[in-house]
Amino acid sequence: MHTTPARRRQPLLALASGLGRKAQRFATSLLPVDAGRRGDCNRCGECCKLPYPCPFLRYDADGLSRCSVYHARPPSCRKYPRTASEHITPATCGYYFVNVTDLGRAQPATEQAGG
Repeated sequence: MHTTPARRRQPLLALASGLGRKAQRFATSLLPVDAGRRGDCNRCGECCKLPYPCPFLRYDADGLSRCSVYHARPPSCRKYPRTASEHITPATCGYYFVNVTDLGRAQPATEQAGG
């Protein structure tokens, strides 16, 4: 039986792990986006590097990222971050999450009569 040398095994394991995370992102992308997601894409490009750089990732003269297949991008790209637990780039991403159950409990301001 032929075995792979240890120095070649590490990159193969990292690739397999990365492909597994990419497959997981694709599978979960078929689910709806959390109602508590707020914000907008700020074109940081960090999500396009998960778990390895996307071949369609480009940068403009100002250093902002863009997708060269934007209109045909897969659901995993369209919906990132789909939930707070999947949001692994919060330091740079323009999206954030709020607890929608807390929003429903907020008391509206009431107008006072007379005055």
